[in-house]
Amino acid sequence: MACVLVIEDEEQVRVLAEAILQDEGHQTLSASDVPEALALVQSDTRIDALFTDIQLKNAEHGGLELTQKAVAARPQLRVVYTTAGGLTDGMKAMFVDGAAILPKPYLPDDLRAAVAALFR
Repeated sequence: MACVLVIEDEEQVRVLAEAILQDEGHQTLSASDVPEALALVQSDTRIDALFTDIQLKNAEHGGLELTQKAVAARPQLRVVYTTAGGLTDGMKAMFVDGAAILPKPYLPDDLRAAVAALFR
């Protein structure tokens, strides 16, 4: 199974997302902000996919900027974005190629399906 880096600034949401993915057999790593996530991406740690909130505290479009940097460093990364807010055309233009979007609130089955679709 895949190793998914979950980037979410709300701890309860992050822990729940990790549990859902782990129950599906995936390994998970987690980060609560952009610097923490980038440190993991820049390490030798295996990461196959990112599941990131678009709007992270202290970084309005942090998830979008994060994924651009992460995919530049690791072009094989697959991405699922999540957000509770609306998406502007400018935000959509920042999506990395092949990324999926999972609106909040999402159901566990929706998260499982979104991640599984990345590897088909």
